[in-house]
Amino acid sequence: MNFDFDHVPGRRGTDSQKWQKYAGRDVLPLWVADMDFPAPPAVLEALHRRIDHGVFGYARPVKSTVDAFVDALAARYGWNIDPSWLVWLPGIVVGLNVAVEAFTQPGEQVLSCTPVYPPFLTAPKNSGRETLAVPLALSSADGLALSPAEGRWEIDFDALERAVTPRTKLFLLCHPHNPVARVWRRDELVRLSEFCLRHKIILQSDEIHCDLILDPGLPHVPTALLGSEIAANTVTFMAPSKTYNLPGLGTSIAIISDPKLRAQYVRATAGIVAEVNALGYTACEAAYRDSEPWRQALLAYLRGNGDFLKSFLARELPGVRLEAPLEATYLAWLNVEALGLADPVAHFEKHGIGLSDGAFFGAPKGKYVRLNFGCPRATLEEALRRMKAGVK
Repeated sequence: MNFDFDHVPGRRGTDSQKWQKYAGRDVLPLWVADMDFPAPPAVLEALHRRIDHGVFGYARPVKSTVDAFVDALAARYGWNIDPSWLVWLPGIVVGLNVAVEAFTQPGEQVLSCTPVYPPFLTAPKNSGRETLAVPLALSSADGLALSPAEGRWEIDFDALERAVTPRTKLFLLCHPHNPVARVWRRDELVRLSEFCLRHKIILQSDEIHCDLILDPGLPHVPTALLGSEIAANTVTFMAPSKTYNLPGLGTSIAIISDPKLRAQYVRATAGIVAEVNALGYTACEAAYRDSEPWRQALLAYLRGNGDFLKSFLARELPGVRLEAPLEATYLAWLNVEALGLADPVAHFEKHGIGLSDGAFFGAPKGKYVRLNFGCPRATLEEALRRMKAGVK
């Protein structure tokens, strides 16, 4: 089956947060992690059937919805999930904030590695906890000076050991990592999990980008698959939102095998976390059960966009560097420090391209921007042309 990612519906004048940000301005939005592609045909067909039913009362996941998710994880990762482990949530940001409430007390610390998805840094503060940020290290395999796209973002375990205190109770892991597009390897995950066990820190593993691996040679390894002791100390987040472009339907899942951790987590949701909506369950089921051909076609298209981006940067954009390979996601972390811009985002907006400010992810101001290449190739080409004009 052929899927067309080049010709998509326009989003100007719709309820799109991504496009509304620049309403009335000639700016192409490549900022928030929201692709411009329609959802898979199987999802749209399932939603039409559900709407035709006409009744939208309070919803719960039916067996076929749970089975679609459980079967997908077994097929893709060899992870056999007990349905009783699942806690359904109306979004990952909600889930992060619940984890902080569930597993820490006011004044305690929540550890993350920066740069990282901004809610990792704000969720602790929302509950009166302390955010403890340890920068990732950028290195090369041979120890020599880095050239573009030859580096490797790594967890700085020595820095983690220096940073941790008796008040550190929760580690928020982004796996694969947003924004540096890194797929964590098994040995790194084992080492991090053992660090958490040794310091009695609960590990929250956000794996919502796991189905968007761009490098075919890099398997995604669910953290909770590393062993029974690690699984008992781990809460995993997954969702169809990023892979199938369904974030507006607010459907996510926490996977918690340990009964005590799960009870703590569920208790923290009481009275404050909304139910997942009926259309979200429908879309989730159709995504995991019926949309694998679409996902594979999407991955091929994103790989092509990533290759185009890398080639354009090398040829046309001196001073803008992709420091490490694009291993996963549709998000590129670009070093623009050489341009000497006090506010790179404002500068490029004046030239018609909207990017995310690296400072929101915990990076130094003016050094990085994040670019979303989950869009038609023509949009990406035009955006990079405008970026080139901004560099000149």
